[in-house]
Amino acid sequence: MFQELFKDPHAIQRKLTGPLLDARLRFLTHCAEQGFARGTLREIAIYQSIVIDYLKLSDTGSVTRAEIEAAARRWAERHADTHSTEDASSPRSKARFINHAIHWLGFLGRLETTVSPPHPFVHFVAEFADFMREERGLSPETINYRCREVDNYLAQLCGQQRSLSDLTITHIDEVLLYRVNEAGYARCTVKTHASTLRAFFRYAEQRGWCQCGLADAIKAPRVFRLETLPFSPSWEDVQRLLASSNGARPVDIRDRAILLLLAVYGLRAGEVQRLQLKDLDWEHELLHIRRGKRGPVQQLPLSHTVGEAILRYLREVRPRTTCREVFLTIPVPFRPLTSGVISQIVSHRWQPLNVTLEHRGSHSLRHACATRLINQGVSLKEIGDQLGHRSLEATRIYTKVDLAHLREVADLNLGGLLCD
Repeated sequence: MFQELFKDPHAIQRKLTGPLLDARLRFLTHCAEQGFARGTLREIAIYQSIVIDYLKLSDTGSVTRAEIEAAARRWAERHADTHSTEDASSPRSKARFINHAIHWLGFLGRLETTVSPPHPFVHFVAEFADFMREERGLSPETINYRCREVDNYLAQLCGQQRSLSDLTITHIDEVLLYRVNEAGYARCTVKTHASTLRAFFRYAEQRGWCQCGLADAIKAPRVFRLETLPFSPSWEDVQRLLASSNGARPVDIRDRAILLLLAVYGLRAGEVQRLQLKDLDWEHELLHIRRGKRGPVQQLPLSHTVGEAILRYLREVRPRTTCREVFLTIPVPFRPLTSGVISQIVSHRWQPLNVTLEHRGSHSLRHACATRLINQGVSLKEIGDQLGHRSLEATRIYTKVDLAHLREVADLNLGGLLCD
């Protein structure tokens, strides 16, 4: 492992002879199987030694969060004294130390966790979840997302011993404005948060938990149509990304099949995550895609390249299990990948390629697929059908960002078509 991450023989020797070798290697192997980039694995290996040194770790014993934060402060202060660059700033060094220590020690089962007392409004969120499940019939993903956001906002709104009945629209506006103006949240994200808060407070009003009129008074930030157009990586960069998975490791074989599905068909992460073994029709060379959580099933022709990649994964990597989902985790316990993990796989694969992208998740490949089809002259209707769009308007936004293709049109010699 260390021979793959470091070139200096002395650095490799230090890692091999350092304390807690087995514990360090187990975590690095786990991260590698999850698709972490080489640079990320190297940083983890470096910080493992630092964490051992500053926490004075031995073979046994647990560590508290407070101990980690204290050690992180000592490390950050020393790091700031010996490095003058902005990247080595004390806050960033401290955050990296804490992040690596918590993930590694949590993996080892050596992180001592303290159970915080429940929020005074926890039963409100629980009742709201029951309402969404039983009365609205919402999906578990939507319920979990809304409960998490409501819980986060209520923690901030009621953090100063303020009860739910004392909340005013001014309190809510202050938190929403803070997220837009200071916390760096995108306006479209805060707009979604505002919609979630309206749903919660509308239910809270019916239950008599809060003042009347709060839900209708919540205003979302204005979002202009198409203000954030999709930014697509070039197809040459996508090919480099696919080439990064041309390995023989189990994680490479699995990731290559996932990357091809995302890039060739422009699938969403959730559509790849929901793909089941029965959706692969090998006899007729068809791929059955479930569009949305409750959407229709669409048939797409299974390309030879994608089919071969999936077959190799099924034959050489995928474990024998009762799970019907196609893509599973590499280490035990085997479980289906989530859409978030699929997006992380793409993001980690982009990192070492030094490609400038605003967003590096799975949607970057969806945008690349759409732009490539436009450049090939495929009609918007056909592109929309492949991407699973419900209207041409959703597909048409890609024509607004395909500047290279539009410039070719603009450079045409119209000749006699123009008249005085």
